Amino acid sequence: MSQQTNIAAQTAFGEAVVTGNLDALDEIVAPDSVDHVPAPGQVPGPEGYKAMFGELRAAFPDLHVEVEHLVATDDELAFACTITGTHLGSLMGQPATGRKVRYRGMQISRFDSDGKLVERWGSSDELGMLRQLGLAEM
Repeated sequence: MSQQTNIAAQTAFGEAVVTGNLDALDEIVAPDSVDHVPAPGQVPGPEGYKAMFGELRAAFPDLHVEVEHLVATDDELAFACTITGTHLGSLMGQPATGRKVRYRGMQISRFDSDGKLVERWGSSDELGMLRQLGLAEM
């Protein structure tokens, strides 16, 4: 696939997460897609991503991801981003704090010849996020 096709697929993935239209992931993610850094209990494919990002959106209904740097090849895409939101729902069993968070993340995605996400590696500053919420010590 082309770099532009992969960028369009990744953009659609991001829009699905930010808007909460997680059913759109069925068209973007391959059924056997693997997340190499899965959330606890995350299953492969679109269902795993829908569950993981559904929980994140429930905790942060105003979740926003700002892509700051993006690099693409014919089958891979990598980006660095800033994630923001207000903690208004339960997160990892912890009640809402009402606090705002701002933390960094990075992701690498690999796409198949149909432009569907088949592999994902992701990392974000979860400890920094938990510290901002007062849920982890400094």
